[in-house]
Amino acid sequence: MGRRGRGGVLGEIEFLIVLLGAVVLLAQLARLSGVPYPIALVLGGLAIGFVSTIVPGVPEVELAPEVIFLVFLPPLLNSAAFLSSPRDLRVHLRPIAQLALGLVLVTTLAVAVLAHYLFGLPWAAAFVLGAILAPTDPVAAEGIFRRLGVPERVSTVVSGESLVNDGSALVAYRVAVVAATAGGFSLWEAGLEFLLTGGGGLVLGLVLARLLLPLWARLREPSILITTSLLLPYAVYVVAEELHVSGILAVVSYGLYQGWRAPRLFSAASTRLQSASFWSTTVFILESLLFVLVGLQFPVVLRGLDGTTVPEALLYAALVFGVVVGARLIWFFTVPYLHPVLDRVFRRSYPRGSWQERLVMSWSGMRGAVSLAAALAIPLTVEGGAAFPGRNLIVFLTFAVILATLVLQGLTLPLLIRSLRIKADDASATITELKARLVGAHAALARLEDLCTNEPVPPGSQEQMREYYEGRIRRYTAGVEAGGATAEYAQSAAYWRRWRMELFEAEREAVISMRDRGEISPEIMRRVERDLDLEEARFAG
Repeated sequence: MGRRGRGGVLGEIEFLIVLLGAVVLLAQLARLSGVPYPIALVLGGLAIGFVSTIVPGVPEVELAPEVIFLVFLPPLLNSAAFLSSPRDLRVHLRPIAQLALGLVLVTTLAVAVLAHYLFGLPWAAAFVLGAILAPTDPVAAEGIFRRLGVPERVSTVVSGESLVNDGSALVAYRVAVVAATAGGFSLWEAGLEFLLTGGGGLVLGLVLARLLLPLWARLREPSILITTSLLLPYAVYVVAEELHVSGILAVVSYGLYQGWRAPRLFSAASTRLQSASFWSTTVFILESLLFVLVGLQFPVVLRGLDGTTVPEALLYAALVFGVVVGARLIWFFTVPYLHPVLDRVFRRSYPRGSWQERLVMSWSGMRGAVSLAAALAIPLTVEGGAAFPGRNLIVFLTFAVILATLVLQGLTLPLLIRSLRIKADDASATITELKARLVGAHAALARLEDLCTNEPVPPGSQEQMREYYEGRIRRYTAGVEAGGATAEYAQSAAYWRRWRMELFEAEREAVISMRDRGEISPEIMRRVERDLDLEEARFAG
């Protein structure tokens, strides 16, 4: 990340601190207003970007593409893959594969045709623009899905599509850039590179995961283990890129494998809690900075237009936005009707889904960081030294579509979900969770009986632990039989939680008072407070 110096009073470090402060303020405003925070951050970055052009002392930020590809994407992709379920992705593999491969190619072709015939871009440059705008960014949509609650199929398909289409679109982008700069193109070679680069990335990520995770699991110090968890996605990405396969898909497959194996590899509860807290904060900071930087870049890109007036460029952007959104809408209302044919071909059925679900998924195709980085990475010149055809226009159109999809689709998606009355089956999810808790409680009780038989457990402790788990089993069983949490259970749980929170606060205040009076050291206070915090976090859910 660089900046243009204009005799300003803010250096890069100072400006980064200001940006972090803006992130905190904008995220809080988004929470209070109910607006998805990526949208608030983009609009805030846009405002800061325009202010930087007129206020002396505010540097203009120029974001290098390698900053996004290398600094931001590996941990963000790893976190998204880690939290995904390979089993759910396999259940919905058909639509995810169709979107990540088929829709990427359709979008690329549709945008290329528009850019060539209406904007006058050469075919190769037009395909570069199409490939740049093909991948989706699910961050804003996923936040809305979590807040409003949508069917599991919708969230899994949208997030799974984004995990894969980043890699497939960038492979198409590389092929198009080579064709534009070298002046040659072979469909057979392009298809082979597409398969080798994408497939090679997926395989390499799995191989590295199988090699690295057993070594990583030998670490016991939480600080070292968590730091290593941050470094490994970077290592996987760099190794994949050095071997000329997709670093993005390598990180995705690594993250999926890591997420599935981690519960057995890392059994220490304190390490998991610290790791979850660390990754949640890290992802928030990286995503927030990225969205602010997207907005910051727009004024710089706007001034870079040459040979095209701003009204013309805005008209072109509106047309491209229409094609991108239209291609996705058409896809979701045509291709799913081929499922009966594909059922016979693959000898496995897959339900088409309601039109309401498909409309929500079609309106969830926001564009984001990958498109931004790809646009900025377009070479300045082609072979022979001539300028890359239409580069500034391509960069502008990319930024405009990113902003339009994030703001227009992001703000209207909640209204669409509410108007269509799309809701997750909360009762089914609750019953499934209660059954899991019930199985765990039965396993603990069985283990307790083994311990009582084979080890000298005091009778009082035996009875206390047995009553505790038998009480949990009775509550969970009643909830399952009632089709979810019973009214009595919900009411008693609410009272219990409220009273327990007040008791926690009383304990904490007593311990802090002892420290104030000099009766205990700050270190002892922090140890007691940590135990209380862990208990309170469990009860707070």
